[in-house]
This record gives sequence, structure tokens and C-alpha cells, in this order.
Amino acid sequence: MNKVAFALAFFCVVNGVNGQEEEIDSVLNEWHLAASEAKFETYFGLMTDDAIFIGTDATENWDLKEFKAYSKPHFDKGKAWSFTAVERHIYTNKTADIAWFDELLDTQMKLCRGSGILRKVDGKWKIAHYVLSIAVPNERVGELIELKKENDSLLLAKLKQG
Repeated sequence: MNKVAFALAFFCVVNGVNGQEEEIDSVLNEWHLAASEAKFETYFGLMTDDAIFIGTDATENWDLKEFKAYSKPHFDKGKAWSFTAVERHIYTNKTADIAWFDELLDTQMKLCRGSGILRKVDGKWKIAHYVLSIAVPNERVGELIELKKENDSLLLAKLKQG
């Protein structure tokens, strides 16, 4: 074992990171990097065929086909979005075929939170469900409510009508 491999193995043992978590961490990092480098096929190749993406807007609840259609023009510009995890927690089930995570992200929208579910497909981890939200300090929530009150009222009325 070379020094780098030994150091990584030691880090993982000391910090309680297992091989599954390393793989998942790598997939999530690659996914975010693919968006920042506008690698459309790589980005969507890391998602399951039945993936769901929930964005920061209340109307953004997309299946994979819808999310691809929304995203394509952004990727075509040469850079979709740039998210870098600054903190991440990963959990797996006992059979190690389902994982869930939460992460704090440094983004163009400042601090955001991502969370989601990965599923093992043909031996590889893929993102099945992702939720992006903008982190709002509790002491600023009142201002945010006031800012979005009109839009939310209109959308709520529309949703309640069916």
C-alpha cells in the first residue's frame, strides 16, 4: 500500500468513513463538478432514470425528463451552476443499496442546503431524489415571509383550486 492510500485508509478509519460513504461522497462531488463544468451527459448519467429534482422555487418539482429540459439551456451556455459542499452527512441502510444525505453548499445563491437519496443501480450509486433549499437564518425569516407573501398567496390559491 502506498503512502497516499495508507493515509486515506487511516483518515477513513479515524473519522468513521466507510467505503460506501467514500463512493457516495465521490458521486455527489462529481455530480456538482459536472454542473459547474457544463458536462450534461456526466451530470445526468449520475442520476437514476426515475430521478426527481426539487428546486428552491415552490413550482420546481421535476422528474428527470423535465429537469433535463429545464437544465439544457444552462448547460449549453458552458456553465450550469456551481455548488461546492462545505459539510456533508451520509447514511446508508443495512443492505447498503440505499443512502440518504444532507449537505451545506457554497453556491452563487450563497449558503444552500441539499438533501437527497441515492440508490445502487447495477453496482453504482446514482442520485434518485435531490432537494435544494436556500438556507435562511431564523432571525431573518420574518423578512423573507414578507418578501414572498404575495407570490405564495397566489400560488396557494391556485393549488387549493386543484
